[in-house]
Amino acid sequence: MTISKCTSVLALVLSAYLAVPQAMAQEATVPAQQGQEAQAPTSQFVELAPRLIETVVNITAEVAEPAPNGQQRSPFPPGSPFEDFFRDFFGEQDRDGGGAQPPQRRGSAVGSGFIIDPEGYIVTNNHVVENATSVTVTLHDEAEYEAEIVGRDPRTDLALLKIDARTELTAAKWGDSEQARIAEPVLAIGNPFGLGGSVTSGIISALARDLGIGPYDEFLQTDASINRGNSGGPVFNTRGEVIGVATAIFSPSGGNIGLGFATPSAIARSVVEDLRETGEVSRGWIGVAIQPVNDEIASGLGLDEPRGVVVADVTDGAPADRAGIEIGDVMLEFAGEAITDQVRLPRLVADTEIGSTVPVSVWRDGEEMTLEITVGDLSRAPGTGELARQPEPEDTDAQGGLGLQLSPLEPSRRDQLGIDSDVTGVLVAGVQPDSVAAERGVRTGDVIMRVGRREVDEPREVVEAVKEAQQRGDETVLMLIQRDGSSRFVALPIATG
Repeated sequence: MTISKCTSVLALVLSAYLAVPQAMAQEATVPAQQGQEAQAPTSQFVELAPRLIETVVNITAEVAEPAPNGQQRSPFPPGSPFEDFFRDFFGEQDRDGGGAQPPQRRGSAVGSGFIIDPEGYIVTNNHVVENATSVTVTLHDEAEYEAEIVGRDPRTDLALLKIDARTELTAAKWGDSEQARIAEPVLAIGNPFGLGGSVTSGIISALARDLGIGPYDEFLQTDASINRGNSGGPVFNTRGEVIGVATAIFSPSGGNIGLGFATPSAIARSVVEDLRETGEVSRGWIGVAIQPVNDEIASGLGLDEPRGVVVADVTDGAPADRAGIEIGDVMLEFAGEAITDQVRLPRLVADTEIGSTVPVSVWRDGEEMTLEITVGDLSRAPGTGELARQPEPEDTDAQGGLGLQLSPLEPSRRDQLGIDSDVTGVLVAGVQPDSVAAERGVRTGDVIMRVGRREVDEPREVVEAVKEAQQRGDETVLMLIQRDGSSRFVALPIATG
């Protein structure tokens, strides 16, 4: 195989969230040797690597409909900030003699995977096999097998495969990523640039990295070399346990620069377990849109410090709506677990048993209260079925006057701006340059639905609500703004003199 030069733009290489159920982990056949923890990492890896390599496989999928110009299909939705990075990396490549050519494997997708059960269960990326007409798995000993796709989960870009091997396979043992520590040595094995069985080592550089790819972003960051083709490869700790799966890299050249990311085992395990049992993934759903609570939003809501997440929208008829969750509530705890950020809540909800009723602690009107919510099934949710939508972030660091020009939301303006008939509020007809509103991201065409907890329908109601906040001595006023079908709170400083 010829190794093509990488493009010189920022690249993101995506792979799957990979997982293995606990029952599989118990069947694993790559145990850690006693006394390894007392050895130096290099010595441990020298002893572990020959056996761990046997658990890693190469995967080739023949796809039914190659993307234009032979490019691989981006796993990101159209318009995603990562879509261009993926296209640049997997798109045109330099020929050895100059110029450009499409990838060598037209109509094929290539990646890594690893064996999670001696009976032949293997995990890889969903985007590798999504449109596959056939999937081939190549073991470390060069034996090739046709693979069956047991199940796929596009939400986590994860797929589970099954091969009928002629001999019992060596399976990897799953570890607990919750016990991983910064600076802990790790070993990555994969198929970079078609060079199967490549082993690299490094350390865990950071924990719980949020790359903005999805609601489960809590990546392990590592400086172990991860390159194109490593997608789906395991990341081992010094006990020979899989604590992560090579998921993404950031690179100005397409090659490794020491910024690699792995999906932690704590997130991935239940996904594969569901795929093995039913062929699909079950997730809880409550139907809220949330955003982080910063200092100014906390002040506007009467919180002593930023904590929890603020509810920017509630789906009509959703579990949250039936439980009494309201726009402007701050969700502090879910099922007894603290909500530390906007990534934590989706994970808690998704992992909760469908149909179970759990307590939810919320902050409303200066008081903390507990509501009971019955968790729904994400697969049966209306619309996009998002369990916790996260509105796009906007700049909230500025000072100055509000600088808003307001007008009633008349039918003619609705048609002109494409605002749905069920949206109520006051239209932002103009925003003064360099004002607080402009710097906080408020735009012409936005609809102000609430000021504080007060619903507004006319411009004077917005002015009155702001004056009331000033008279109370509030430092900020919260406005619930709707734009392009989604809503979020924006905190604007106000003068109290």
